[in-house]
Amino acid sequence: MTNKLFYGDNLDVLRNEIASESVDLVYLDPPFNSNANYNILFKDRTGAGADAQIEAFEDTWHWNESEGGSQDAFDQVMRSGNTDAAELLRAMRGFLGDNDMMAYLAMMAIRLLELHRVLTPTGSLYLHCDPTASHYLKLLLDGVFGPTNFLNEIIWKRTSAHSSAKRFGPVHDTILFYSKSSHHVWNQKFQPYDETYLNAFYTHVDSDGRRWRRSDVTGAGTRNGETGQPWRGINVTAKGRHWAWPPSELDKMDAAGRIHWPHKTDGMPMLKRYLDEQPGTPAQDVITDIPPMHNLADERLGYPTQKPLALLERIIAASSNPGDLVLDPFCGCGTALDAAQKLGRRWIGIDVTHLAIEKIERRLHKNHKGVTFETIGTPRDLASAEMLAERDKHQFELWAVAKVGGDPARGGKKGAGPYDGVIYFKPEANQTEKAVIEVKGGGTGVKDIRNLHSAMEREGIPIGIFVTKELPTRSMIAAAAAVGRLESVSAGRSYPRLQIITLAELFRGKRPDLPYVEAARGKRSKREATGQQERLI
Repeated sequence: MTNKLFYGDNLDVLRNEIASESVDLVYLDPPFNSNANYNILFKDRTGAGADAQIEAFEDTWHWNESEGGSQDAFDQVMRSGNTDAAELLRAMRGFLGDNDMMAYLAMMAIRLLELHRVLTPTGSLYLHCDPTASHYLKLLLDGVFGPTNFLNEIIWKRTSAHSSAKRFGPVHDTILFYSKSSHHVWNQKFQPYDETYLNAFYTHVDSDGRRWRRSDVTGAGTRNGETGQPWRGINVTAKGRHWAWPPSELDKMDAAGRIHWPHKTDGMPMLKRYLDEQPGTPAQDVITDIPPMHNLADERLGYPTQKPLALLERIIAASSNPGDLVLDPFCGCGTALDAAQKLGRRWIGIDVTHLAIEKIERRLHKNHKGVTFETIGTPRDLASAEMLAERDKHQFELWAVAKVGGDPARGGKKGAGPYDGVIYFKPEANQTEKAVIEVKGGGTGVKDIRNLHSAMEREGIPIGIFVTKELPTRSMIAAAAAVGRLESVSAGRSYPRLQIITLAELFRGKRPDLPYVEAARGKRSKREATGQQERLI
């Protein structure tokens, strides 16, 4: 099977694209704003004063009765045939009422039912959430998977010390671990020993530098066989114990230097248990050895809820085998897919934003040379790009910004602003500048060129990129040319300060003409020389 990356609503993709009992492991980190005021989620839909906060709280859903909305999701769960899940969801609605928390739970419930359907009988599901909703989600999972298939509530310390008014600092996430049956895949994983434990027990070091601790070579109770016989003059039976190994094996261990003999003549021999031969502590359900994502971490992509690769590697390695199929239906910046690829698993990712899809494509190609996968649902030709522009203006803007190699302005959020994206470039060896991107999916005119130029002048931006679905008029081309050119001494040439690129040209391979000068030699980089413009990383 080819690895697949889907753009679209994961409920539709699950129902139309993924067969029953075909997925070995599901990891999901459904969007949820852990920094939001807890009471926002419980605000009644008729309440006043919360509109601005709710609008900023873009990570969740809102209660509505339109087709495909939360009421529709609730009704689908009632008709699903899973009476346990239906009764739990109905009881929650009676308690919570019709608010945003209830909308979130209804939209999650119908998706959890589909995720249970696609799991193999030996499959497992990990749901990553925060304590604001984890207790409700656990009840839903009990209804979908059955309470006997609950395995762990895993606690991961997601941040360092955090100050919070009138309560203990909230520093952890919750990961709910369920299996589809008692025959689920499990590969024991280990984590490094705590330094306090090492200092307390591994107190001995051999001349070759190997660190070790003393361990008993006897076991409780007597035996009549070989392990109950005296060894090296020691009557172990008289001590009410027996040898853990036959004396013949103890001789071999002693000859290999694995037995420690105390200075006391009557002291019992001890096993030398070397630290470098121990796998570590079996992984526990409180994870403190995988640190949170640092602001300067190499793997950071600027995604607000990005999880460390090591966390996903531990989950995937524990609950799947090489060649198994891993599914992430809210794949965000693609950490689960990255980890699955690294560990030799097949994978499916789904996300509802083009911003996420483009980030994942870049990440996978950067981290895994030669990786192959199929992206489904994003524009692959001019006609599909034009359809996206008509259907969803905001998603079209995000797609176009990524297509030219940029990143969205304002973090990809909707809102007024003079431009839609940015690209960083290097006109000189020790100088980094910003180009801005404006995307138009409808009618355009010379006024749009002048507006972009005005924004550039106000902010001191040297280059602007104007991406348009429509062909530019002569007056637009003339206005763009009148903005002038940017000189790059190191590159030995100049660049248009305001560049117009049409959708048709994008699909023919045209990209912004920007200098990328290498610091070491003060010359054009290979990216510019070959015309292959890439995002500056």
